[in-house]
Amino acid sequence: MTQTSGIRVAVSTVILTLRASAEEEPVLALPLVRRTREPFADRWALPGGWLTRTESPVDAAARTLAETTGLAPSYLEQLYAFGAVDRSPTRVVSLVYWALLRQDDVMAQSAAHLASGRAPENVQWFDIDALPPLAFDHAKIIEYALWRLRNKVGYSRVAHGFLPAEFTLADLREAYEAILGKHLDPANFRRQVESTGNLIPTDRFRTGSHRPARLYRYNTDVELADRGPLGSEETSTR
Repeated sequence: MTQTSGIRVAVSTVILTLRASAEEEPVLALPLVRRTREPFADRWALPGGWLTRTESPVDAAARTLAETTGLAPSYLEQLYAFGAVDRSPTRVVSLVYWALLRQDDVMAQSAAHLASGRAPENVQWFDIDALPPLAFDHAKIIEYALWRLRNKVGYSRVAHGFLPAEFTLADLREAYEAILGKHLDPANFRRQVESTGNLIPTDRFRTGSHRPARLYRYNTDVELADRGPLGSEETSTR
């Protein structure tokens, strides 16, 4: 644990995925951990823990996330530092990171964690619109993460973090709809995304009950996220 003049430093992670709802529509979801001790015993909280003297904040976020959920995203982005004086019974500043993961990666990593025998039983996934009462100010943290995600989707390719390497325009539109919380006109959406020049059509199609849908991929000449001059070691939001 890191402590300076009575101030303790913790890390937490908001990790989001898209999964199918009961209506078979993609919805945002995230893992939460049920606390086993006071304060807020039995309340749900974000995965996290104390920052030690021997690790960087991003390493601490990756460690605590792996220990609690078994998840290991390739990229963690610093979201914000939450340090309101009354956010905890003792003085705690939380450095919060966030990440996006495809659902198939979530399932594979979670299954491996369970098979290892080290997976705790107090972890559960929740749809973002059906969260339980949360500990500390974690509801505010999640609200801020959603605000950042919805703002970034307007000027970046952040939705790609939920998608496979190749996807249909319908897949992409459904990801945008889940992020924004509203339906988008398919024709207008197609015109807008095709005009950006970020999508490259492939020669492959997805077949099924409907007419074949062309598969697209993102132009890999453009990075998914601008990590700035600090690189991946200590990355913060733009």
